[in-house]
Amino acid sequence: MKKLQQLISIILLSYASISLAQNYPNKPIKIYVGYGAGGAVDLVARSLAKSLTTSLNQTIIVENKPGAGANIATKQTIESPADGYTLMLAANALSANMALYKPQPYNVDTDLIPISLVGHVPVVLATTVGGKYQSLKDLIVAAKSQPDLITYGSPGNGATPHMAVKFFEQASGISLKHVPYKGGPPAITDLIGGQIDLVAMNLLEVAPQVKSGKLKIIAIMSKKRSLIFPEVPTVAESGFPGFEAAVWYGIVAPIKTPETVVELLYAEIQKSLATPDMKERLASVGGEVTPLPRSEFINLLKSEFKRYDKLVREANIHPD
Repeated sequence: MKKLQQLISIILLSYASISLAQNYPNKPIKIYVGYGAGGAVDLVARSLAKSLTTSLNQTIIVENKPGAGANIATKQTIESPADGYTLMLAANALSANMALYKPQPYNVDTDLIPISLVGHVPVVLATTVGGKYQSLKDLIVAAKSQPDLITYGSPGNGATPHMAVKFFEQASGISLKHVPYKGGPPAITDLIGGQIDLVAMNLLEVAPQVKSGKLKIIAIMSKKRSLIFPEVPTVAESGFPGFEAAVWYGIVAPIKTPETVVELLYAEIQKSLATPDMKERLASVGGEVTPLPRSEFINLLKSEFKRYDKLVREANIHPD
């Protein structure tokens, strides 16, 4: 009798899941962003929302929930109904924060379901035009002669650009002085004002200042050169083969979101990423769409956690 009841429950859940998928979506979908409006993650989210609004024939609302390194948005996503109407556009912090914060604020494996990787934007090192360090070689030579004196700003302790520089310090054997900020814009302002020597930032945030002639990028940390600044060499081709540090973006949902809905969303996101409009939007800010099978996105989250966990322990990194 107990087995029969279990079987009936499974059948009813299956029918409920199929019914939900057939009617989905029949109301607006919300995408949480763990950062403020106008930032890199926000811009990518709004580009994707615009595309999905058309393909799903339903309103997609982007809602900013900044704070605690995106942990506030992540927690709110986890606690939302698992019905496909609450999603989150996550970045590297989703993996890094599990290593960075104690106690661990969540577990991606048990609290969230990865749906689709969206794209990548390179992390870059930039300085002022005419600044002291006009190439990566200049920086390394100077840093080796004066460790911990050359300053660089980042969006905050444990932010992806901060972590990227820590990876580079390990690879190059140098030590720079980190100056954490509450986001990218104030760091860029202080760089232009001469208060710091460099910034580590995602390309999207520094591109306008580079195009206006105020800043110069001295190194691209992704594995390929930038499409909008192809003259700038990567760290990998500057003497550090295999080096890579980029900001990735992906859509996740609460863990019990029905698989039929997850599959539908994955398929629609893949269609959006294949459109010339979506490719052009990301390319215009130095990014690249990266459609991948869901299994590879899941593997990325796991491998990134291991990578950041090792770095956090070795470099003794703490959140703000």
